[in-house]
Amino acid sequence: MPNIPLAERLRPRTLDEYIGQRHLVGPDGVFRRFFETGNVPSFILWGPPGVGKTTLARIVATQLERPFFTLSAVTSGVKEVREVIESARKQRFFDARPPFLFIDEIHRFNKSQQDSLLGAVEQGIFTLIGATTENPSFEVIPPLLSRCQVYVLKPLEDEDLRVLLDRALATDTELREREIEVAETGALFRFAGGDARRLLNILDIVTGATHGRVVLDDRYVTDCLQENIALYDKNGEQHYDVISAFIKSVRGSDPNAAIYYLARMLAGGEEPRFIARRLVILASEDVGLANPNALLLANACFDTVHKIGMPEARITLAETTIYLATSPKSNSAYMAINKALALVERDTSNRPVPLHLRNAPTRLMKREGYGAGYKYAHDFPGSFAEQEFLPDTLAGTKFYEPNTSNSTEARIAERIAAWWRGKY
Repeated sequence: MPNIPLAERLRPRTLDEYIGQRHLVGPDGVFRRFFETGNVPSFILWGPPGVGKTTLARIVATQLERPFFTLSAVTSGVKEVREVIESARKQRFFDARPPFLFIDEIHRFNKSQQDSLLGAVEQGIFTLIGATTENPSFEVIPPLLSRCQVYVLKPLEDEDLRVLLDRALATDTELREREIEVAETGALFRFAGGDARRLLNILDIVTGATHGRVVLDDRYVTDCLQENIALYDKNGEQHYDVISAFIKSVRGSDPNAAIYYLARMLAGGEEPRFIARRLVILASEDVGLANPNALLLANACFDTVHKIGMPEARITLAETTIYLATSPKSNSAYMAINKALALVERDTSNRPVPLHLRNAPTRLMKREGYGAGYKYAHDFPGSFAEQEFLPDTLAGTKFYEPNTSNSTEARIAERIAAWWRGKY
């Protein structure tokens, strides 16, 4: 088996061999119930690479002894989907449980490809299992997502990686022939970044770098991997550190730092759509009403990244990053909705909407005063008519506080002050 990677040689075959994801596979986990009842809904496994999505899907099919079809969203189109559906249809006999169809990287399927799955899922021709590293809310069409449970897989913790390391050294036939001492695990686990496959690949590299006895300590592991250390670890701790630095650099109006962290993410293989989504959020949360055009540009960036992909998308991402970083900043909309939500969530009084703001589609409602006294703004000079819109018990409450340090919201503040004559 010398040509088979260590990660494949150690792939778990049963749920008891599976490491990590105790919230799903532990004694009370939902996957244990699948095996007890045999009832498995279509589901999507969402999590970073190397945490066991494909392995878990295979274990489900194997332990339940059902046919297991696979498609890769990278290489399969609608034609391949239809062929698999027909094969699955032919394998359905009487009351037999449906086979499984596993689609890796399902987020790469376009709308028409995902649409082609809908009928078969609805008819129970197969039970769909999707795997994705991207948020299904953004990448899976709503009709398909509504028919699937979503289970979130997490990066492996150090204790999980330790179990995996010990198992590899104790059970792998090739490693058992070597004299391997584990003196330190800090660097080993840091470079693995919660990714089981990466840990085993690293173990392959460091044990194959020399003959005879091997002592695994932080210095040796670092020296072996020095040429492979990227500026950005997409799946490990640096993922969170670098994206945090990127967001804070844009928020802090430093275009040079923002571009630097953008470059680190792109060079490290980060999904460009992930970055584009963060820019849309930044445009609303941190630039906001100080420059409303920022949201338009961020949305255009998101759309462009979807259409053209890398490497050209790097230019659009850079343009948007610099634009947002150099724009005036305001979080007034962010603060306003948070303040309003905080009140609504703790407010149990169900405050009635003022009568003059209610529609009156029936005579009874008109007699009861619905709509009476409402002033149609466009009938008044400047399309403004002063009247109360909040429930009586909240009259005068302020949620939105303009950030007058920027010219755009300073003008907004002047306008509402003139309209409301000091009320706001």
